[in-house]
Amino acid sequence: MKINIFTFAMLAVSLAISAQARQSCDAQRTNASVPQWQTPAKYHRMLKKAVPGMFVLNDSGVEFRSAKINQCWPWLEIHSFDLSQRELTLLSYQRRQWHEPGERPFHFTLSGPMPPEVAAQFAVRVGKPVLNRNPLPEVLAIAEIPAHHRSWSGGSNGTLRLKDDGIDYVTENSRDSRSWRWADIETLANPNPYELRVAAFREIFEFDLKQPLPRPLFERMWDRLYATGLNLAPATSEVF
Repeated sequence: MKINIFTFAMLAVSLAISAQARQSCDAQRTNASVPQWQTPAKYHRMLKKAVPGMFVLNDSGVEFRSAKINQCWPWLEIHSFDLSQRELTLLSYQRRQWHEPGERPFHFTLSGPMPPEVAAQFAVRVGKPVLNRNPLPEVLAIAEIPAHHRSWSGGSNGTLRLKDDGIDYVTENSRDSRSWRWADIETLANPNPYELRVAAFREIFEFDLKQPLPRPLFERMWDRLYATGLNLAPATSEVF
């Protein structure tokens, strides 16, 4: 009898939480505009079957809609994300279960790849440092340098694109591609003209450059990185 009462109590709590989340999302949706981007997706939960639904980005934040789960994350409550074309891990400020440390992750598989321009806007709306593996090759680059990314698994070959607002690494390996805003980069290092190290959000990329990186160009990148954080106007240079 005690087990039945306990089970009933847990079910009631679960239903109450679900109803509260649905009301919260309904309120958010009421105040939001038409979805800016959406795609069918699967929400993956540990030791549970994946839940099919709709992944939505709108003016108020991120939402996952399904018959079983209706969850929303206002922009303010999103700590970061890790995005490739079809895989997304959303990190929120919610407490993790079982008193585990760190942010609470939410894992999604997207049916349709998120367009690079949507991914860039997604990063802007979150504001904090993120891991965006979906660069936008069409954006004007100040310089392009063929490069090899060194890694324990063999690395990849691609192109470093140095832009006004950050650095992209474009490669056929979608998991290895990157789009770093200056806000995502902690520091840069250029030990010699043929090496570049990017210490970014929770990762370090070491590149072997196939063409030398001009020192004035690296110094300009350095100025952009640190002048942005200090709200200083970068010095003028013929390189840019």
